[in-house]
Amino acid sequence: MRAHLGDQLVIDSPATGAARRDGEIVGLHHADGTPPYDVRWSDTDEVTLVFPGPDAHVRHLEHEQPQEQPAATREPLRDAGEAETEFTAPRPTRATDPGDIGRRVRAERRRQGLSLVEAARRARMSPEYLAYVEERPADPSLATLIRLADALGTTVAALRGGGADLPPGQGHALLHPQLRDLSPQECRTLLSTHGVGRVSLSTRDGHPAVVPVNYQIVDDAIVFRTAPDSLPAAAAETEVAFEVDHLDEALSQGWSVLAVGPAHVVTEPEAVRRLSEHAHATPWAGGERDMWVSIRPATLTGRRITPADQ
Repeated sequence: MRAHLGDQLVIDSPATGAARRDGEIVGLHHADGTPPYDVRWSDTDEVTLVFPGPDAHVRHLEHEQPQEQPAATREPLRDAGEAETEFTAPRPTRATDPGDIGRRVRAERRRQGLSLVEAARRARMSPEYLAYVEERPADPSLATLIRLADALGTTVAALRGGGADLPPGQGHALLHPQLRDLSPQECRTLLSTHGVGRVSLSTRDGHPAVVPVNYQIVDDAIVFRTAPDSLPAAAAETEVAFEVDHLDEALSQGWSVLAVGPAHVVTEPEAVRRLSEHAHATPWAGGERDMWVSIRPATLTGRRITPADQ
């Protein structure tokens, strides 16, 4: 039996084979992931040292296996109501992409000015496990999230990404933000995939409007599908502005790109056929939308907000 930090230890019922008890593995005693383990049980929220028997199995998360492991470190695991236990926790040698929860936890910890060790102490967990949550795609238990939220002065909903239905940008601003202009090439790179952008146009009765559309880039042109009688169709044969952005609420940074240029309806049969065959930006609104509009950017500008030290 081998496990990683964050895996789940499941104890099956001898009679039915169903899960009788489960917990999160928060401490390893051997660098190769063999037992025993420090397990935080989901039913009691207590951490105990476990030597798994024949009725136990490990439910693995998705892990990236490093080719080498450094020398293991030994630190005491302290938890409310538990004796101090020595354990060994291997750390990955290669950087991995953290999950959304990990990014939010790390961002909140840094906003509070807490070190990894201090935040782990407040959350009553091992520093190795907190590092694991921040650095790798983890799915902590509800009990773990409750302790992290309390330690970081936030809520479980916020750590899970709650508030997705709220307008973006309501998070905390960076302490030392840096706003810089993007080059035209950087703007093209950020535009060069399909997604959702906003078209600024004048309606047929002369009123201004901003409309979101699913778009893609074809031959350096921004193209989208719509219906002839729809609001986005009013962009055809006019000069429009097209805006795309991305906000990372967890890290309080992001970018925006603005393209300005003439918009035209694509009428050449071969061009329409090619767009229809290779389209991967299906309109979320559904329905019959077989009118293609192409925007040829005359100007491309953009800005990015990052921490001042990046």
